[in-house]
Amino acid sequence: GEKTTITFCPAPENYGIKFARTDLDEIIEIPALLDYVVDLSRGTTLGIGDVKVHTVEHVLAALAGLQIDNCRIEIDGAEPPVGDGSALPYAETLLKAGFEDQDADREIFTVDETVHYKNEEKEVDIVALPTDDFRVTVMVDYHNPALGSQHTGLFDLEKEFLKEFAPARTFCFLTEIEALKSQGLIKGGNLDSALVIIDQEIFDEDLERIKREFNLDRKPTVGETGYLDNKPLRFKNEPARHKLLDMLGDLSLIGVPIKAQILAARPGHASNIEFAKKIRQLYLRAKKTKKLTKKADLKNKVFDIKNLMNILPHRYPFLLVDRVVDINHEEKTLTAIKNVTMNEEFFQGHFPGEPIMPGVLIVESMAQSGFLLVIYEEENVENKLGVFLGIKNAKFRKPVVPGDTLVMKCKLTGKRFNTFTIKTEAYVDDVLVAEAELQSALVERGISK
Repeated sequence: GEKTTITFCPAPENYGIKFARTDLDEIIEIPALLDYVVDLSRGTTLGIGDVKVHTVEHVLAALAGLQIDNCRIEIDGAEPPVGDGSALPYAETLLKAGFEDQDADREIFTVDETVHYKNEEKEVDIVALPTDDFRVTVMVDYHNPALGSQHTGLFDLEKEFLKEFAPARTFCFLTEIEALKSQGLIKGGNLDSALVIIDQEIFDEDLERIKREFNLDRKPTVGETGYLDNKPLRFKNEPARHKLLDMLGDLSLIGVPIKAQILAARPGHASNIEFAKKIRQLYLRAKKTKKLTKKADLKNKVFDIKNLMNILPHRYPFLLVDRVVDINHEEKTLTAIKNVTMNEEFFQGHFPGEPIMPGVLIVESMAQSGFLLVIYEEENVENKLGVFLGIKNAKFRKPVVPGDTLVMKCKLTGKRFNTFTIKTEAYVDDVLVAEAELQSALVERGISK
């Protein structure tokens, strides 16, 4: 029920999207990121401490739909103006202001694996599939005659957003109105700010009460459309289009535009956010890996020797990993290889005429592979070294000789402060040749004791 003004302001490169509460003694900026989502009861609310901005999804959808990366959003209240319940008023304001290209490269995250979110209780199912562009398909089914089962799809953001999705208005059910009103919500709502779906038998006294509660200048009507006041729809499937619009706004909280094919059945804000968290986790992991390896093949999760030398401090003759062939973040596992050749320096003395790779060097090879796994899982490790704390249950089951390819399989099984426990196994031709449980710690480089 409060009057607010929202102002879109230019922002520098890499600023992102932030809401600034200008009505407070100290202006608080709230980044439009998943980490700042504090409530999802009737929309998406961002906050820091006691400072909040409610129902941001339509504003964010307008920015995402127009592909605006950097913007400071000043707002002199706790919620953006509702407008007509769509993203169109915001989009038109942004279009009137115009856009400016900036010099920084635009970062886009390509989802390179299937991401799935499911809530069986609410019959929600959302999946992201790898593709080379961005597209969204949404299905809704509310078991209501006015809605039925609806679906919609966005396949070209630039061509379709403004005309096909920005005008789609929010909707609610008639049975929800009094409950919302009793909670102190929708005080500024009227029949021009949302579509109201009739989901119960309604009498003349109900219409009179709605007129009084919302200070309408006339009594609303009931027609044949199934919507209060016989509201005409902008699209036959307007509710489904609005659900897609909400999803655009919520997915923007990942913090970077994405390339993926999104298929969503019965999405809502809570499910959108849980799904977006999964994609942001992939994005942060890929960003961290890229930072560490510089030229890593992220699609295949492969680090070659050049990448490894950017991470490991070891050098000849003690660099005993040649390649990382797989990393699984969910299972905290890593697989690496060491090609064993006759040119290894240690074969000169171990043993002349009967070359066998020393067991301690097999353990060292497993340890270096385990250290790579720790680096991949941890934050702020650029200036850290991995040091041994202990070796348990080491067993050597078969000799490793020149011509063998040593395959190390590591699994992070425990962590306490900066101490890590890693189960390691070494194979040659799928035959277990060595195993050990290693304990290591991360220490600052330059600390000798």
